[in-house]
Amino acid sequence: MGNGGSASTASHFATDLMHCSLINHRPIIRAISLSDNISLITAIGNDKGYEYVFSHQLERVADKGDILMAISASGNSKNLIEAFKTARKMGVTTVALLGFDGGKMTKMADHVIHVRTPKGEYGPVEDTHLFLDHMLSFYMGLVLNSETSK
Repeated sequence: MGNGGSASTASHFATDLMHCSLINHRPIIRAISLSDNISLITAIGNDKGYEYVFSHQLERVADKGDILMAISASGNSKNLIEAFKTARKMGVTTVALLGFDGGKMTKMADHVIHVRTPKGEYGPVEDTHLFLDHMLSFYMGLVLNSETSK
């Protein structure tokens, strides 16, 4: 999940995870982007408030032991923070890809990858997050494929 440019990276990452981790044409890693369903996002935003657009979805799709990844340059978006609070209550592991000074999410996430940049330098943060998406999904696919084919 993410907002703005990070939303497109979240969507791209979910696609890569599903596409790069196949055994017998079935995904080993099942992934969705909570940023993708604009009709649902606007319904939740309108009815409950924009800060709940991800936590509301998470309550309906996640199970204990799942992983929630947030992608954010600032690490301070209310809707991402709310989703991390919900994830903690549900027993969902949290991972944050962050930029700038890391923001509030640095202390909330179970695992953090922080691309430290001056505040407002979105380009380098977003480019690095996309690079990490490609690197992680490719290598996760390789590792999982090699483990399941033994």
